[in-house]
Amino acid sequence: MREVLRAEIGKGLRVQLAHPAGHVITLLISTMMYLGLQFVLGQGELRQDLLPRTLVAIGGYWFLQYAGLVMVADLIEEKRAGTFAQSQMSTAPPWLPMLGRLITASIFGLVVAVVAALVPMVVAGIAIPLRWTALLPAVLLGLNALAFTFLLAALALVSPMIGALQSLFTSLVLLLNGSFLPLELYPDWLAAAARVLPTTLGIEALAQTLFEDRALAEVWAGGALPWLLAHTLALTAVAGLLFVRNHRRALESP
Repeated sequence: MREVLRAEIGKGLRVQLAHPAGHVITLLISTMMYLGLQFVLGQGELRQDLLPRTLVAIGGYWFLQYAGLVMVADLIEEKRAGTFAQSQMSTAPPWLPMLGRLITASIFGLVVAVVAALVPMVVAGIAIPLRWTALLPAVLLGLNALAFTFLLAALALVSPMIGALQSLFTSLVLLLNGSFLPLELYPDWLAAAARVLPTTLGIEALAQTLFEDRALAEVWAGGALPWLLAHTLALTAVAGLLFVRNHRRALESP
């Protein structure tokens, strides 16, 4: 099983590294889009009171968007080439190759999110404090995004419309997770709707530890961490059930 997982990760890394131009273009577009949006929202200036929080939020979006792109594109390519069934002809459980794909997607998603965030930090002089208490919310934010990526991958096994669905969902995340304005500036009903989407609760918990210097016990008592944990577990459960059903249907389809 370990060899299967290592082979799947190695294959995914080689495929992604074979096309470096695409990653460079993604980074350029991501950073230009963020700075341009903040310039427009700031009415011709980059507002230093909004930049740190929105940069953390859009970093979560970049991780989700790019991890999902890597994961779903890989599955779609195998389905179109007719090699998906062949890749499953192993004694290893079917979830193991999917785990390898998730690890590959998380590596590239993290690299893009970090590099894309560093550029605005240097260009606009954005300062984000580093605190050990932010480590747990950051990890849970990543797991929450990967759980949603797993859900997209489960849908990609059978849905010909997965590209459109992925674009729709990630666009909603970009609009509502705090990438434009911090969540506390939203109306209450819109903030409540935004918290249903992936990454939003993680960004909220992360912002409380980074910018408000709250202890983890305070963040937990405020509800952000328990809701984030529940949201991640629910996404994982739904994605797991869909994966079992859709994996069987994908292997049975001609």
